[in-house]
Amino acid sequence: MSLLQDEFAHADGLRYLNHAAVAPWPKRATLAVQGFAEENWRLGARDYPDWLIVERRLRERLSRLLNAPTTADLALVKNTSEALSFVAFGLDWATGDQVVISDQEFPSNRVVWQALERFGVQTLQVPLDSGDPESALLAACGPRTRLLAISAVQYASGLRLDLQRLGHECRRRGVLLCVDAIQQLGALPFDVQAIDCAFAMADGHKWMLGPEGLGVFYCRADLRQQLKLHEYGWHMLEHPGDYERPDWEPARSARRFECGSPNMLGAMALEASLSVLEDVGMEQVAAELTERVQWLQDGLMRIPGARILSPLSPQRRAGIISFRLDGWDNRTLFERLRAEQVVCAQRGGGIRFSPHFYTSSQVIEDTLALLRQMADA
Repeated sequence: MSLLQDEFAHADGLRYLNHAAVAPWPKRATLAVQGFAEENWRLGARDYPDWLIVERRLRERLSRLLNAPTTADLALVKNTSEALSFVAFGLDWATGDQVVISDQEFPSNRVVWQALERFGVQTLQVPLDSGDPESALLAACGPRTRLLAISAVQYASGLRLDLQRLGHECRRRGVLLCVDAIQQLGALPFDVQAIDCAFAMADGHKWMLGPEGLGVFYCRADLRQQLKLHEYGWHMLEHPGDYERPDWEPARSARRFECGSPNMLGAMALEASLSVLEDVGMEQVAAELTERVQWLQDGLMRIPGARILSPLSPQRRAGIISFRLDGWDNRTLFERLRAEQVVCAQRGGGIRFSPHFYTSSQVIEDTLALLRQMADA
C-alpha cells in the first residue's frame, strides 16, 4: 500500500467518499493521458501500433478482472447503458415474454427493459426488502420469464446480492442472467464463470478508477451470435483491416459489438487505472474497502440520530453505506457536507458514502467528526 500513497493525492482538505458515482483517477492514469496527448501533439498517430498494444493490455486486464474465459468474450463499450441495450434489443422477443428486475434499480437497468413494452414484453419489478431477496427474484421467474436483469450491488442502498445462487437457479430454469456489475467490479472480486451469468457490464469510471466513456461488456460465447446487431462499421468485422475486401461478416468475438473507431484516449487511462487494482490485488482491495465501510458504519452508529439505510451485514454490501440524520433534511445535509469538502451523493432517501481501498483514516475520521458536530447542533 505504501507504494501507492502518491497515486491519490487529492486537494488539501478534500474528503472523497463518492466512488459509487465518479471516482478520481490515480496518478498513473493522469500521466498516461498526459503522455498520450503529448504524443498526439508531436507525432500524431505515427505509433498507432503501440497504442493497440495498450488496448490489448486493457482487454487482458478486464478479462482477468471478470475472470472471463478469454478476451474474445469482452467488448469495449461506451457505457453500461449501451451494453444493456445490446442485450435488450439483440434478443429475439415474443409477445408475452417477461423480464424480471428489482424495484431498486438505477434507471439504466430499468428503462431499457420497459422500452421493450412495444414488443409485448412485460417488465416485473420485485421488491428486495424481504430477508431473502434472491428468493423473491426467483419466485417472480415464471414460465414466460426470458431474462433476470439485476445489479450486483444496488446503487442507493448498497445491497449486494448472491449472484452465484441466482446464476445457478437461472441456468437450471433456462432463464438468462444479466448482471449490471458497475457497483461491484473494481470494488470486490467478480467472476462471470462462477456466477454463470449470460451477460455482465460495467463502466470504468466508478470502482475501476477510470474515465467516463469507456466500459466493458461480457457476453457468454454461446450467446454472441444470438444477439441481433443494430450497429455496423469497419471495426466490428471479422477482417477489420482488410478495407478492400468485398465480402464481410461480423467478428466472431465480442468485438462484433464495437462498430467503429475505439476510444483510445479512454483506453490509455483505464488500462493504467486497472494496473493499480492489479498491483494491489482484488482480494486486498476488497479487504481494505470492507474495513473502511465497517469503520464508517461503526462511527455512524455512535452518532445520535444517525440511521443507517444500508445492510449491516458485510456479506450484503460492497462499498456503499447510506444513512439519514435526524433533524436534517437530506438536501441541506448534503449541501453542508459539500461545503465542508466531503464529496458524497444524495441517493435513495439518504446520504451515500462510498470510500475505496485507499481512503485514508483521516478522511473517515474527519467526516465522522463533522457529522457528530451536526448531530449536536
